[in-house]
Amino acid sequence: MNKISPGFFKQFPSVKHLAKARPEDLYPLLSSVTGFAKKANWLVAFAQQVKEDKNIPVTMGGLTDLKGVGRKSANVIMGEMGVPMEGVMVDLHVLRIAPRLGIATGTDAEKIEKQLMETVPQKYWRQLGISLTFLGREICRPTPKCPECPANRACEYCRESKKK
Repeated sequence: MNKISPGFFKQFPSVKHLAKARPEDLYPLLSSVTGFAKKANWLVAFAQQVKEDKNIPVTMGGLTDLKGVGRKSANVIMGEMGVPMEGVMVDLHVLRIAPRLGIATGTDAEKIEKQLMETVPQKYWRQLGISLTFLGREICRPTPKCPECPANRACEYCRESKKK
């Protein structure tokens, strides 16, 4: 996403611009993203529903009332808008590595989010989600690179792997 964002926002600098697009117009920009057609449909539908940047809700309830917006997306949007987040962004990377690190348990995103919220002060929620996502994307992959990981000394998964 970070690689495609500059080109995307150059072509669609506002929700108003995006609302005029067809999902197919986004395909060349999103083609390197998994599920790009579905995401293109969602982005255009979101923009057509909101119509202008000023109409983007800034609360969890307001955002999740929009079609296709769940807690993860709502948390990302609120974080990017600079408003206090109402939760921690839990994507597939956070879902995978929070239990590995031993900072949450289970496989349910909402339960893991709740555990993280109970453990970490709200002022760190945005950075926590971003940091865990980056760690999961780059190092703690499905096959983790434990020797490279900056958290390997504190990581339960890494400690258990060394015992084997």
